[in-house]
Amino acid sequence: MDVARYQLERMLGAILGVTWVDCVDIALVSVVFYYFLVLVRGTKAIQVLRGLVVLLVIYAATRWAGLDTVHYLLGQLLLPGVIALVILFQPELRLALERLGGARHLGFVPARHSLVTATINEVVDAVEELSSRRFGALIVFAREAPLQDIVETGTKISAQVTAELIRAIFHPGAPLHDGALVVQGDELAAAGCILPLSENLRLPSGTGTRHRAALGMTEISDAVVAVVSEETGRISLSTDGQLEANLQPEVLKERLLTIFRRDEQARQEPAPAVKEGKLNS
Repeated sequence: MDVARYQLERMLGAILGVTWVDCVDIALVSVVFYYFLVLVRGTKAIQVLRGLVVLLVIYAATRWAGLDTVHYLLGQLLLPGVIALVILFQPELRLALERLGGARHLGFVPARHSLVTATINEVVDAVEELSSRRFGALIVFAREAPLQDIVETGTKISAQVTAELIRAIFHPGAPLHDGALVVQGDELAAAGCILPLSENLRLPSGTGTRHRAALGMTEISDAVVAVVSEETGRISLSTDGQLEANLQPEVLKERLLTIFRRDEQARQEPAPAVKEGKLNS
């Protein structure tokens, strides 16, 4: 009873001794951890993170159980494991640092609704005709994260977004029709670009290269990718490592407008002000 009472008094003392600095500290850690989970959600990194959590639980359990040898060996594995995680999480960490550094000004930067609508209208018009003629297409829309490394894998165009130019690029036999087209703002930045393929092992065996490339691109960045199947002419849209298939042109247009208008609204919203106050004891 004395031990239990001592533990209870110690716990109550710790709770009552919490200051406003401790509250801020806990809140910051919670926010960082939350946004990290949001960042890796839907990517292969989440599987590695689950494995790390299991390892940490076992590490703590071995200490509590007095398994000193196992506890020591697990402790020796943790540091190399952290280094390995940095390597595995490289795309996600890069995306986080780009966002932290204000990369949102380098991606899809429409300042007016009319600019967003005009660009998307041209793309959807082109996609609709490509779909009806079963011409394969892969169109990447940059958002906050810059895609300069992807642009450099193709041929730079730096041209205005027009349906005619998009149809010409993806016409069978055209020099750049097999690669991806990158749209930045109201500009066709580059064509014939090479995208990373998805490493998701759960994809159906019949998933084509274009769809795997679309998923791979959205797994490592916040880009949005539209796909037209060369075999069926069906239209798909990939966001956040997920693929929405069999879309009608008007639905594709609605999805794109919703995404980029939401991004524009987020840019224009002022940062919330921090109010000062006193913490009552």
